[in-house]
Amino acid sequence: MTEWFEDWFNTKEYLNVYRHRNDEDAERLVNLILKNISLKKGADVVDLACGPGRHSILFAERGYNVTAVDLSENLLNVARKTAENLGLTIDFVNADLRNFCITSKFDLAVNLFTSFGYFESDEENFSLFSDACDLLNPEGYFVLDYFNANYLRKRLVPHSEDIFNGNKIIQDRRIIGDRVVKDIIIANNGTRKKFIESVRMYSDKELKAEIEKRGLKIYKTFGDSDGSKFDLNSSPRIIIISGK
Repeated sequence: MTEWFEDWFNTKEYLNVYRHRNDEDAERLVNLILKNISLKKGADVVDLACGPGRHSILFAERGYNVTAVDLSENLLNVARKTAENLGLTIDFVNADLRNFCITSKFDLAVNLFTSFGYFESDEENFSLFSDACDLLNPEGYFVLDYFNANYLRKRLVPHSEDIFNGNKIIQDRRIIGDRVVKDIIIANNGTRKKFIESVRMYSDKELKAEIEKRGLKIYKTFGDSDGSKFDLNSSPRIIIISGK
């Protein structure tokens, strides 16, 4: 049986639902990261769960050697096409983060846009931190961008609808135990497609503790891509910059 993200991320509808996550948002985040670390031009960057490649492409445009890893061949194809159109060389790798193997070492590893917490067990989820640490050169950095679970619990929008390209997009959200679950229905001319998302919610303390457990030091923590100070109650995101 396939897992929810294998089906959902390989649909054309996925990018329609998340079209609000645009290049401008990605650029703010990449700028924030580069402003707060010391990374020379030509350094090696790995984007773990790169999706359609928004961040990978920005790093490549800034002169870094980029490796981009994702399970979805659909999203990788979008990223490849964009990179080709821009004349950028990026090493795209189609792999599951739980069992992929890269022998190269990197100066920066990133996991952005809540590309974390998808798996059922904590062990599987936190294996990302171990892998990121193993992939880093001495003095390398690891950056995690994830939702602030405390903020989400208080401000979860149970239901929303919108129209895009003639499709009605219905999203129903709920919290079940320690996971936030979303039902997504795409309706068009009497047809309905249903997808699901299920993401484990971790507190800021849990994330920091697990990162430090891998031997990484927490350097800075932000609450959004504009670089606001992280606040447990008011920050929508938690962006953790750590390193060896």
